[in-house]
Amino acid sequence: MHGFFPILSDIVTGQGWQRFLSLMLYAIILCFQGEDAFAVGEKELEDRPNIILLMGDDHGWEEVAYNGHPYLKTPCLDAMASTGLRLDHFYAHPSCSPTRGSILTGRHPNRYGVFRPGYSLRPGEVTIAHLLQEAGYATAHFGKWHVGPVKKSSPTSPGAMGFDTWLSHDNFFELDPVFSRNGGPPKTFDGESSAILIEQAIDYIETQQQAELPFFTVIWFGSPHEPYSGIESDLKLYQDLPGKYAKLEVSLTSNETGQRVRRPLRDVLIERYAEITAMDRSIGKLRTALKAMGLRDNTLLWYCGDNGIPPSGLRASRFRGLKGKVYENGIRVPGIIEWPRGIPRPRVSTLNAVTSDILPTLCALAGARTPDLPLDGIDLTPLLKGNMKERGAPIAFWNFPVRRSEEDMARPYIDPELQKGTTPLVKQMGGLFTRNFRNHHHPAIRKKDFQGARAILVDHYKLVVDGDQGSGTELFDLKKDPGETNNLAMTFPGLVQRLSRQLREWQGGVMNSLMERDAP
Repeated sequence: MHGFFPILSDIVTGQGWQRFLSLMLYAIILCFQGEDAFAVGEKELEDRPNIILLMGDDHGWEEVAYNGHPYLKTPCLDAMASTGLRLDHFYAHPSCSPTRGSILTGRHPNRYGVFRPGYSLRPGEVTIAHLLQEAGYATAHFGKWHVGPVKKSSPTSPGAMGFDTWLSHDNFFELDPVFSRNGGPPKTFDGESSAILIEQAIDYIETQQQAELPFFTVIWFGSPHEPYSGIESDLKLYQDLPGKYAKLEVSLTSNETGQRVRRPLRDVLIERYAEITAMDRSIGKLRTALKAMGLRDNTLLWYCGDNGIPPSGLRASRFRGLKGKVYENGIRVPGIIEWPRGIPRPRVSTLNAVTSDILPTLCALAGARTPDLPLDGIDLTPLLKGNMKERGAPIAFWNFPVRRSEEDMARPYIDPELQKGTTPLVKQMGGLFTRNFRNHHHPAIRKKDFQGARAILVDHYKLVVDGDQGSGTELFDLKKDPGETNNLAMTFPGLVQRLSRQLREWQGGVMNSLMERDAP
């Protein structure tokens, strides 16, 4: 990004207007932020990185070669991990829609009613796309959205949530995916879905390079979510998986019928691993394209998964639980930040970090404001610079006790017609091959609302309450016991009491947000 004055001549000829208006809007925002904001000068604006967020769908922590997986081939993610900042204790939420909400808002998803997959954002939420758009970034979304319909009329579409342009799906997708461009009619794209998303994103980035705008691009893959499929060359890579996996059967969606079917785990893993390798290859293509365009040095790539491994993909694990659980295998995911200019030497961090940290971190890097709302994430820029030794702030997880019968009687937050999805997918649900969304006004704060599986992580101690039905209160030392096998609750009752109180106080703040009491 060049300075302000070189674009004046372009304005006369009708070029550079988008960038000019963005800079003017950002200057006005700085004026209202007070004198301290003017410490951000033209050089700092020029140095702001381009930002690309990449996320796999149901991609667990162990499913990369650099974390010791015995079969998976992920050379591009391995390369990122060996040159950038490897986040070995990076967390998402137990399922996909909540995690996506946390990335967009920097807030725990229960604050605005994204309790489970299929729940939409609320239109009043301030997203990272809004904030970076406001700060002069071009913003685009590609792939899985799953926090509301992507159609143009939706008040929670990518466009309504701050993205200038989008090529998106309401939910997940397989080979030959169907996407909506900027909320228009769904269209089929022939080919492998990860490659299609990256090709479309590269075309977009080339356009933004010509416009000289810094860009914020979100690419949320549909892989490796089931039902699984892969191209022949990727499937061949995993034909030597041990025969012992053929003796086990798992339940997943049939690509032919959209209904549940049981299949041998070995066949399923071959397809799942093929999807992960295809996604990995597409990330490599993006890194190569950025280098060719001269953008790689000051482009921040942040990769993570959206939750842990689902039952259909679970081979074996050093961790407890799976997708949907607040134990490690449900919430710990691969995390890598590659940014040659900002992170010139490879490092490995065992500091706890979470998807809610993405918004405050990117706002700090972009010189953007943060919303005047309770945030659950923290600014990780000191970690990127190598100056952060302790997190300090806890990380909390909570599967809200959804009661669908009560919700059906509650007042919808959004007109149900606007919550209907349009992009088809393989998996049938409720007789539909599309997905609809829901969000409701919460009627009142009740004692039973504080139930549900929940956990709080402070340093290397993790308190889990009702993680499994009837499991009660558990305390784990993840440094000594990452598999969460040794319950220390009876050994350290004082720590249990302190963390329990901290967790309950945090839940009270979340409920306050859910009741719409923290709007500015």
